[in-house]
Amino acid sequence: MSEEQLEESSLISHLIELRDRLLRMVIAVFVVLLGLFPFRQEIYTYLAAPLRKHLPEASSMIAIDPASTFLAPFKMVLMLAVVVCIPFLLHQVWSFIAPGLYQREKKFAIPLLVSSVVLFYAGMAFAYFVVFPLVFGFFVSEAPFGVTVMTDISRYLDLVIKLFFAFGLSFEVPIATYLVVSAGLVELETLKKSRPYVIVAAFVIGMLLTPPDIISQILLAIPIWILFEVGLFFARNVKLEPETDKVSEPANSAD
Repeated sequence: MSEEQLEESSLISHLIELRDRLLRMVIAVFVVLLGLFPFRQEIYTYLAAPLRKHLPEASSMIAIDPASTFLAPFKMVLMLAVVVCIPFLLHQVWSFIAPGLYQREKKFAIPLLVSSVVLFYAGMAFAYFVVFPLVFGFFVSEAPFGVTVMTDISRYLDLVIKLFFAFGLSFEVPIATYLVVSAGLVELETLKKSRPYVIVAAFVIGMLLTPPDIISQILLAIPIWILFEVGLFFARNVKLEPETDKVSEPANSAD
């Protein structure tokens, strides 16, 4: 078999493996979605609790679009299924790219992947238990006299999904900081000197990713800054080494 045929065969095997792993990811999300779907109403009620407890006694959430009574809870459990499956999804990605990594990269990749998942979940928990009660309490308290707050369930869901992902991704700052230093893209001292710009950028990100209120902006900006400092702390131990230890493995190795 010629070299060209070997390369073509290798490419086809990689594409087949990629297809199989993508199919597993879709099936995993679908299975979790089926498990969550019967509890969609209860889960949505729990998700809406931070707002509902601040609503006036005579007020409630509403559905402007008749179809939203089904679509909003369905969209919610679909997003939740993806979030629940994140560890499995990352495992599939890792299993696909691992054969092409250096041993040093493999050594650090798994702790970084686990840390990124934990930090993402921590960011979402911080949003639900800390940010939501403060932000929604502020919004409701600011309603003008004679205005009854009655929030549409679809618009509320869109807002909380945006906040969940904003805080989940912002909690990845230590990982990003560590990676840019370990990859040699930026010197640690350069990042330290850039601290004032990072703080300003954190508040700009808070302004862009959160509702137009100062509370949620501060509650996003301050964790970004603190997590940046955490990333700097761990990046101090980074030692760049020559990448000469690559080990070839079959592209379609078993999990």
